[in-house]
Amino acid sequence: MKLHGATALVTGANRGLGHHLAQELLRRGAKVYATARRPELVDLPGAEVLRLDITDQASVDAAASAATDVDVLINNAAFTAGGNLTTGDLGAIREVMDSNYYGTLAMIRAFAPILARNGGGAILNVLSAAAWTTVDGNTSYAAAKSAQWGLTNGVRVELAPQGTLVAALVPGLIATETLRDYVRAAGLELPEHVMIDPADLARVALDGLEAGDIEILDRIGADAKATLSGAPQAFDLAALAG
Repeated sequence: MKLHGATALVTGANRGLGHHLAQELLRRGAKVYATARRPELVDLPGAEVLRLDITDQASVDAAASAATDVDVLINNAAFTAGGNLTTGDLGAIREVMDSNYYGTLAMIRAFAPILARNGGGAILNVLSAAAWTTVDGNTSYAAAKSAQWGLTNGVRVELAPQGTLVAALVPGLIATETLRDYVRAAGLELPEHVMIDPADLARVALDGLEAGDIEILDRIGADAKATLSGAPQAFDLAALAG
């Protein structure tokens, strides 16, 4: 679909990839609702800023009531730090699943009728290559992203009759402070060349959406999907750190 003249809502637009997705949408001539739990942190001139907590149904409903002209929904917001499944804090694990799976689902359920009324449009869910491998130290996040991949595939089938494109962005390592903090906590340091700049990834994502792709992968995402034909593998951060 063409993004020039479209109306997009981006969750988690206050920083990182969400910020760059909203910024790139504006550059391409789209109207943008930039949302965050703390809207005062959103710095995107030209965007309409909304408060949104995707884990709060009342907040989701309020956003849907305010943004009735949306024809592109980008589900980017998510908690990431759940730790390992067998040893991590159960509350943190639930929080990661709640945001990645149930929060994404709540947004889709609220906005699918809006997309239908506005001609079908598109949904882009931001996943992770961890969905197809796993990451020791944060296996709960990998499991949540696996669940979100299944959600994306299911919703794609369900919303096809109304003409809604449902796409998944599946990147590897995004050069954000969140990733850098996680890697430092693991006692590692990643070279810049193994990470993708979030501004570059935003362009790749929106190019793929405009092309009608249902899965948009960077190199590490493509490598991770290729492993699905063999024995399950864990993502080896230490190997990438050298």
